[in-house]
Amino acid sequence: MALAKELNAALKAEKPNCDVIICTPFIHLASVAQELDPALVGLGAENCADKEKGAFTGEVSAEMVKSTGAQYVILGHSERREYYKETPEILKEKVLLALKNGLKVIFCIGETLAEREANQQNAVVKAELEGSVFNLSEEDFRKIVIAYEPIWAIGTGKTATAEQAEEIHAYIRSIIAAKYGQAVADDTSILYGGSCKASNAPELFAKADIDGGLIGGASLKCADFKGIIDAWK
Repeated sequence: MALAKELNAALKAEKPNCDVIICTPFIHLASVAQELDPALVGLGAENCADKEKGAFTGEVSAEMVKSTGAQYVILGHSERREYYKETPEILKEKVLLALKNGLKVIFCIGETLAEREANQQNAVVKAELEGSVFNLSEEDFRKIVIAYEPIWAIGTGKTATAEQAEEIHAYIRSIIAAKYGQAVADDTSILYGGSCKASNAPELFAKADIDGGLIGGASLKCADFKGIIDAWK
């Protein structure tokens, strides 16, 4: 709550020239929604259920997420795929339910260190898109934000070089273009999510195909996060 208030105040004092979204744990969504000026900061959940309704104790449906005032949901995060065995088929269901309930989806894709070392990163991200979002109509796909996270660079302090990141972002845009056409590909935001911080954000964001960041640890202090937001200027 304190972080949300601080961020809202900081962005009110100095309006950002990019979209800023914070994604909180489920239990804080409704409270944080009351504190944010939606013109300055969007709100999202970190996940939602793959079932619409019914007896699924402990799950939080897309409809529940929407009812808190959230506008976004992160789906397919590498931790959800790895620890909770979320398959492309499960994620496909989640994406459809999120869209049905008027949520925009931040959809995560990315490869492990072993896959990167075997030069499989392009095949991995293509399969993840085909498995969960390339079934969508063009109209629905336009509600998807893609977040590329090199799993080997999350919380490890390792960062893909700006060149490595740009190379795979450009590849991701090219397969979106092949599926939906160049205009949709150009309009799709592709975020970089591997240890992005204020010190490396300007170099990353300068690349043609990097449209923003999916920020983890560096978003937990307002000043650090604001440094990344300011990199857009």
